[in-house]
Amino acid sequence: MKGGGGNRCLASTVQSYSTAAEASPYITISSKDSGMSSEPESLITRIQPLRPRGLKVLIHTDCDEPFEVTLEALERNRLGVGDSLTKDRRHHLLNDDADMRVREAALNLLSYRMRTRSELKRRLRQKDFRPVRIDLCLDQLEAKGFLNDEAAAAAFIRDRLRHRPRGKARLSSELQSKGLDADIIHRVINDIFEDEGTDDLSLARQVAAGWLKRQNRDMVKALADTAHSQSRKKAHRRLYGYLTRRGFRGDALRAAIEETIEAARN
Repeated sequence: MKGGGGNRCLASTVQSYSTAAEASPYITISSKDSGMSSEPESLITRIQPLRPRGLKVLIHTDCDEPFEVTLEALERNRLGVGDSLTKDRRHHLLNDDADMRVREAALNLLSYRMRTRSELKRRLRQKDFRPVRIDLCLDQLEAKGFLNDEAAAAAFIRDRLRHRPRGKARLSSELQSKGLDADIIHRVINDIFEDEGTDDLSLARQVAAGWLKRQNRDMVKALADTAHSQSRKKAHRRLYGYLTRRGFRGDALRAAIEETIEAARN
């Protein structure tokens, strides 16, 4: 069957050149000059659903090797078995297919957790999609409400507060790495802290108390020591470093350290 298709395509090409030669035997007319496609029109002979869910299909034609597209792209172009696949139709089909694949990849990433536009764009670029196609996809997702920077930032902060408490400075730094503007970061952090009824001091106390519970007896004893020993300085440095790495600064940091030392002594 494939061989017969190839013969049909070859015959079509030969006939086109023969007709042009008969029209003007002294002039060689190329397919480009005559306005004809250099490749003959092909027909779709079979559409093969691919596993596991049949959302992608393999298109067989009588002239070319089979190629894979999404079922949605095929349906959008209203193509089926027996339809001709001109160069223009094939171009539109593959263009729509590329758009579908970008959207599919984006939605798959969003199914795991909310992401900012910048974060999602970076991940899609890593998958080698074209920047223009990515931007178009992200615009569509934003218009439909699937992509929202403020909502993603709020979800991220709430998750941090519940599972891995951080101070405002650390949260701000982490959100900046996700490509968010400073104004959005400041507003969302303050709104979430107000909604949760928390602040840097209460979070620093919580984090410091958790750190103290995980220390062995020697570390707790060194932290509680009133003498200016090396072991005491080492314990203080560890506690200080632990809290600062988690974004606590200023009065909240000092108060949490003092209260933790007092708790070690008791």
